[in-house]
Formats: sequence, structure tokens, C-alpha cells
Amino acid sequence: MLFPNAPEPFLDLSTGINPNPYPVGHLPSDAFTKLPQPEALSRLTEIAAAAYGAPSPPHVVAAPGSQIAMTLLAASVPPGRAVVLGPTYAEHARAAELAGHQVAEASHIERLGDATLAIIVNPNNPDGRVATRDALLSVADRLRRHGGLLVVDEAFIEAGPHAESFAEAVEHASVVVLRSFGKFYGLPGLRLSFALANTNLAQRLAAALGPWPVSGAALAIGAAALADKSWSDTSRASLEAAAGRLDGLLHRAGLKVIGGTFLFRLAQTPNAEALFRRLGEQGVLVRRFEREPNWLRFGLPGGESDWQRLEAALVTS
Repeated sequence: MLFPNAPEPFLDLSTGINPNPYPVGHLPSDAFTKLPQPEALSRLTEIAAAAYGAPSPPHVVAAPGSQIAMTLLAASVPPGRAVVLGPTYAEHARAAELAGHQVAEASHIERLGDATLAIIVNPNNPDGRVATRDALLSVADRLRRHGGLLVVDEAFIEAGPHAESFAEAVEHASVVVLRSFGKFYGLPGLRLSFALANTNLAQRLAAALGPWPVSGAALAIGAAALADKSWSDTSRASLEAAAGRLDGLLHRAGLKVIGGTFLFRLAQTPNAEALFRRLGEQGVLVRRFEREPNWLRFGLPGGESDWQRLEAALVTS
């Protein structure tokens, strides 16, 4: 354990999860006592298609987390050269490697077009970098010419430039868009995500996942939350305001905010390692990066007491 003497409970700001989750409320008992019903799955994909801007419900596949979907997608193309636009998640590269691809990282999107499998997190974690629709279309067109596949992970798009979503482009044979439910809705333990793809690939993914890809609880909660536009609009505005407040705290503590989304902020300081440890000793966990030792990523505090705790820890540090 890194900080055995830190006060508990820890304030975990090391993830990019909405600290104010969607209110689950009462669930019907058959969400747990019966196998998930096909009608409920169809209803969820219909609602998800409308919420995400997919061409139609048959273009949408529900999955128990984006990691599972990425693993299946990596195996859906012949082993070759997988290129990940980085730095970003390590899990996507790992999924490609497990599927037999030779994995490389590129720092510029123009270098992805010759890959067998190209992977872009958009907006990116941890820096919030956004690839434009035109740039994504250019990569997709190059991949299509030689049978490659572009996977665009939009896990944080609801907390960023959501108008830049590439969801409507999945009719292209060379494009798949991943959408994470748990981050924006603050329910990562539900293990719900979606793959948006052309109907042929969507059918293959659905067959690989089997007749019960997600739980009855995920079907019920996902359908209710994705249909609740009032909540999502209010939450997006609240997250934007919270991100601005966090920027102010970090700036006053002498850190430079260099990117992020409304769910997390990336800060730069030459004292990142020492600050990471001083915060940890006070029970505040943030994310550090071995490859970028001057970076720290801060998630959003939830209630007012959490904000005050972070501010006190930054002042003390």
C-alpha cells in the first residue's frame, strides 16, 4: 500500500468518473430473478441509437464494457499491424496484442492510415486531445482501401465536444465507435458499453457476445438513463462548471492545466512526483504517469466536503 498512514476514507480522484451518478432508483425484481429478455435488449439498443446518433438500432451492440468489445474487434480483423494514437489507455494496445497484432504507437493521426487496425480515443485520455471529423474520415477512407478497421473510442465524448461524435459514420465498413456508459453516468460497476458499427459487423459482434450480453439491471438502468435527456443536459452543464472550478484550484496551487475533459483535468508541474506523494499522504489519490513525470491527472470531487478536502490538501502541499 502506497500511503498506509493516510487518513481514511481516501478521496479517489484518480479516475475520470462522474462523481454525481445517475439516480438508479427502484429496479424490478425480475431484473435479477430472470434471464435478460430479448425485448429489453432491443429496447435498450433502440434508445442507445437515438441517444448516440447511430444510423439505426441494428447498428448498435450492447456489451459488458468497452474492454470486452475492443478485444472482440481486435480479433475481427486478420493479425497485422495495429497502431494506437497515443499516449492513451494501455488496454487497447493490450487487446490488439492478444489478438496477434504487432502494436505500435503513433503521435500523429496521419500515421494511422496504413494500419490493419487503427485505434483512436476521442477525446483522448489523459490530455483531452480531439481528432476532427475530417481527420477521422481521412483515416477511415485510407483504411477502407486495404480492408483495415478504425476504432474510435468515445468514452468521454459526453463530457467533451459531443457534437464531434463519429457515430453517424459507422455505416462505413472501416469504422467502429465505442461508447462507454459508466463514465458519464457515474456507474462504472454496471459494466455497460456499446459498439456502433455497420450492420454486418454489428451482427458478428452480437453473435460473439451471445444472447445475454449484459445484465437485466444494465438493461433497465441503461434504458432509463439514456432516455433521460434532461438529466444528461443538466449533468453536462454541471460537469463543465466543476471542471472550471477545478482549473481554478489547480492554478492557485501553482499547477498548469494543459488539457482534459469535463470529467478530468491534466495538470503539469515539475514537482509532480512530490505532489502526488504529499496528496496521497493526506488521503487524496490522483493519477501519475511514468512516461510523463511532470503530469498529474485530477478527477472531479463530488460533494462540497470533497472540494474543501482537495483544496486544503493542495494548500498544505
